[in-house]
Amino acid sequence: MKNLLLALFLFFSFLAIHPVQAQNQSFDIVIYGGTSAGVAAAIQSSRMGKSVVLIEPSSHVGGLTTGGLGATDIGNKQAIGGISREFYQGIKNYYDNPDNWNWQDRSDYFTRPDQGRSKEGEDAMWTFEPSAAKAVYKQMMAAEDITLVTGQRLDRSSGVDTQGNRIRAITMESGETYTGKMFMDATYEGDLMAAAGISYMVGREANSEFGETLNGVQANYYNRTLKNNVSRNAIHHNFIPGVDPYVEKGNPSSGLLPFIIEGGPGIDGTADDKLQAYCYRMTLTDHPDNRIPFEKPENYKELEYELLFRNYEAATGPLEEMYHYGDPLVPWINTPMPNRKTDTNNQKGFSTDFVGQNHNFPEASYEEREAIAQRHLEYQQGLMWTLAYHPRIPKKVRDVVSKWGMAKDEFEARGGWTPQLYIREARRMRSDYVVTQRDCEGLEPPVSDVVGLAAYGMDSHMVQRYVDHNGYVQNEGNFEAHVPEPYPIPYRAIVPKKGEKENLLVPVCVSSTHVAFGSIRMEPVFMVLGQSAATAASLAIDQNSAVQDVPYEDLKAILVKDKQILDHK
Repeated sequence: MKNLLLALFLFFSFLAIHPVQAQNQSFDIVIYGGTSAGVAAAIQSSRMGKSVVLIEPSSHVGGLTTGGLGATDIGNKQAIGGISREFYQGIKNYYDNPDNWNWQDRSDYFTRPDQGRSKEGEDAMWTFEPSAAKAVYKQMMAAEDITLVTGQRLDRSSGVDTQGNRIRAITMESGETYTGKMFMDATYEGDLMAAAGISYMVGREANSEFGETLNGVQANYYNRTLKNNVSRNAIHHNFIPGVDPYVEKGNPSSGLLPFIIEGGPGIDGTADDKLQAYCYRMTLTDHPDNRIPFEKPENYKELEYELLFRNYEAATGPLEEMYHYGDPLVPWINTPMPNRKTDTNNQKGFSTDFVGQNHNFPEASYEEREAIAQRHLEYQQGLMWTLAYHPRIPKKVRDVVSKWGMAKDEFEARGGWTPQLYIREARRMRSDYVVTQRDCEGLEPPVSDVVGLAAYGMDSHMVQRYVDHNGYVQNEGNFEAHVPEPYPIPYRAIVPKKGEKENLLVPVCVSSTHVAFGSIRMEPVFMVLGQSAATAASLAIDQNSAVQDVPYEDLKAILVKDKQILDHK
């Protein structure tokens, strides 16, 4: 026993002097960010015969695709190929199995006129539960040689080890170090990109910078004529006329209600550093055996929902005529998913978007981000309880909302609430090519280095809430503009500009303006760009070249072979 105690004493004394070093692992390709883009990139890296690690800073893999965004924003289904389309084909195969219909008959779902996106007879399915997305990704990744690491956050202050213009290794807060030949930032935030010193942008550009019309502050109520389209800015998702912004109605000296800015929104079309709003996509159900009723959060503050009450109270006619789009009563888009569930998103003037409360998120510390995310969660939980049960909400609204609740069999550890905050936009890289509104409208000359197509309309959620010249509350920042046809995303938009890092690719925070990113930022496109980025990374390894110097014809040949769609015609 004495000998054992002596041995233990000597061992721990040795550790005190010579601490065990964190593990240092080496891979061909190191991917930081387990979003849909990161998953697709890891799969493609494995298929290209490269050793690959996928590092997700949280415990949640799949980003928004597994985080509640089951109503795929498509634009044009024919523009989606490669691994991205494989995923949606995997969703179809999942729901072809009768065992996966637990709460609803398959025929009942596909005959619903309001589910819209998924049709019988197609090769893929575009609406799904979070659990279905997780199952499909798990199956796809299991077929490959991928090292998956979760719960490891990049040391953003000193965790990027560079030699010249190349990244040698990245180190996590835990001390874990990952050495690689190629690196990829697949996060929604662009953390690796920023820590590596890559040029980037946060916020909205002035319209004058890139010859756009939809960028910058968007507060004015007038029509903008675009190619094949007329878009009315700040009209959708706003308050009905006459909603008072003050704590005491009509009394400015009583102060503004929560989340309204002091002063005006800024001059229309000018730049700022503000972001479109975030929220949580909700997976709701009205099945009584699978429903968790909405609960009032412990720190509920009724004043935070005063604008919601006043918006209903300002209606001058039937509630069903308050708005002329979407659900006539409830401020949500409640898109049906299989098994009597939904993908529920923001709509109208006061809804799930926590307008103006995310502006410092991209540059915030991890702890600050966690606080922002928690605040968003509490706000949204309070909103749903208010709509369902608060006596100042009209009864016909409460009767609708109270039939719904969180799904027991999704995100069980969080009471049905997804852990994935909907980070619609954060940092955006500035590279040698910046995709702009003109690209989306087909007004720029064709690019010669296409690595994917985007097709969704240009879209931004609200950015801030202010008092207009009439003394009423308004939201600012929304635009919705049609894209006439699928348009190309060039390779130059997913690699840093020449002279910056030579072995980093960025398939999520792509080089684009606020306007163009509003069209690009769709999960199918992120998967497309993740696959293309991994292909380029593999070629750069094989050819011992910088990512900026990968011959496009070589890249194109592989992308075409792997069924990426590079031309919609």
